[in-house]
Amino acid sequence: QVELVESGGGLVQTGGSLRLSCTASGRTFSSYTMGWFRQAPGKEREFVAGIHWSGRSTASADSVKGRFTISRDNAKNTVYLQMNSLELEDTAVYYCAAVKWGGSLRAISEYNYWGQGTQVTVSS
Repeated sequence: QVELVESGGGLVQTGGSLRLSCTASGRTFSSYTMGWFRQAPGKEREFVAGIHWSGRSTASADSVKGRFTISRDNAKNTVYLQMNSLELEDTAVYYCAAVKWGGSLRAISEYNYWGQGTQVTVSS
């Protein structure tokens, strides 16, 4: 069992930056593949970025490629999402997710632990 707590959301203007953090409980964080997903009002939850438990591979959605970067610090049990050049379309609730020894980074169905979400609002 792992508990995930997101932080770092907020209100930002277009073109601005935010860094989301997700801290996990427990002592086996390094064995979890971690992902960030988001859900905008009236839309389905979608993949944003993921990082393999080994740290050797990452993936990101086409819509955020070149703007968002996922990283992890196993010593701090934390995964980050650095978001730059934010756009209005990035407004959503952002969720952190985890799966032990996960192989797929993008498949939402693979993740079995979820945080409560943090709101990101981008304004013009």
